[in-house]
Amino acid sequence: MIPAALLSIDPLTALGVLGATAATDAVYVMFSSAIVARKRIAAANWSSIWYLLSSFAVISYTQNWVYVLFAAVGSWVGAFASMTFLHRGRT
Repeated sequence: MIPAALLSIDPLTALGVLGATAATDAVYVMFSSAIVARKRIAAANWSSIWYLLSSFAVISYTQNWVYVLFAAVGSWVGAFASMTFLHRGRT
């Protein structure tokens, strides 16, 4: 028997949550990088973007706990991709 929470997943919302959390984690990495570099304006900009993106995911997955799984995958993808991007810039 499949739980009702799994049956009520909207694929577009699931992709939206995954994408929003991937972007959120990527932005968080960029925010942290700006903090380490002591770039105040960049850090403030990344911080505001971080909160805008995370609000979509939170609002979406509070309606159905299964979306938390998509948020976790998106978080992993975002952190991995942004660290790959930052690492590429170093020689």
